[in-house]
Amino acid sequence: MSWTRVIVISLFTALLILAISRLADSASVRGDTDTPESKGAERQVFMPEADASNFFKRRTRRSFRYYDEHQAEQRVRQAANERRREYNEEQRNEYENYTEELLDEQNERTREVNEQYREFHYDGLYPRRHWFF
Repeated sequence: MSWTRVIVISLFTALLILAISRLADSASVRGDTDTPESKGAERQVFMPEADASNFFKRRTRRSFRYYDEHQAEQRVRQAANERRREYNEEQRNEYENYTEELLDEQNERTREVNEQYREFHYDGLYPRRHWFF
């Protein structure tokens, strides 16, 4: 596809979008209508500045929380702590199992090496010992 086709298609889509947008009604509030209906709608959307500032001051960091909010936050915190505790316990158990297996293997290799050493260096003067553990 040549560049001219791309440019023509993009210009055509832009023209189409502009034409459609002019047909559609605007979402802005018209300033020429001062009917009581528009005043009621305006009151529902907008509020006085003092009320707006009080709205944001109402829930600051130091304001009190409702009991239900506090309980919900506590439940979320406790669930997170429980999940963390279970994860740490699982990791600890896996590590303990790993170290136990590692030590068992190491002890087995050491016992085999010692036994081979005893068999190799046995001179027949002393009776053989049998190790039972």
